[in-house]
Amino acid sequence: MSIQELAVEKRGEILEWLEGAAASSASRAELLQQTVDLIHGKLPTYNWVGFYMLDPADASMLELGPFAGAATPHTRIPVTEGICGAAVAQGETVVVDDVNADPRYLSCSIETKSEIVAPIRAHGEIIGEIDIDSHTAAAFGREDRVFVERCAEILGRYFEIVKESGRGARG
Repeated sequence: MSIQELAVEKRGEILEWLEGAAASSASRAELLQQTVDLIHGKLPTYNWVGFYMLDPADASMLELGPFAGAATPHTRIPVTEGICGAAVAQGETVVVDDVNADPRYLSCSIETKSEIVAPIRAHGEIIGEIDIDSHTAAAFGREDRVFVERCAEILGRYFEIVKESGRGARG
């Protein structure tokens, strides 16, 4: 099996797990942490995986949520800054093949070479995003974009259901 075929298989396994976990999780924080741990653990070029959520008290700020990978100094990011801010401001996935060539990039690690950020929407409104960094330049192709956007979609549905049902109130 080629590396690409293995990655497709792993992404499929993650999505299958996420669908099931989102249907039954009682804890938002636990679901998000398990999601980043699984993605980070199964996809070796995904060197940092995390969530930034809009601050409920200040929609102009993103707050770092659960993540897997090296610690980041960027625990709060204005939506007017960085690749993460751009994804919120543009309302769409942002893929950067070479972070060193993008003036929006907020340096977290000298090892990071590329990044993908996909907004998470609940009831049509952006509530956060999934952010993934790689130590490999141009690491995120079409299949990665589809995968990350699908993760964001599943989580967005989860947040809609949680808010309506009160489920997931813990964390």
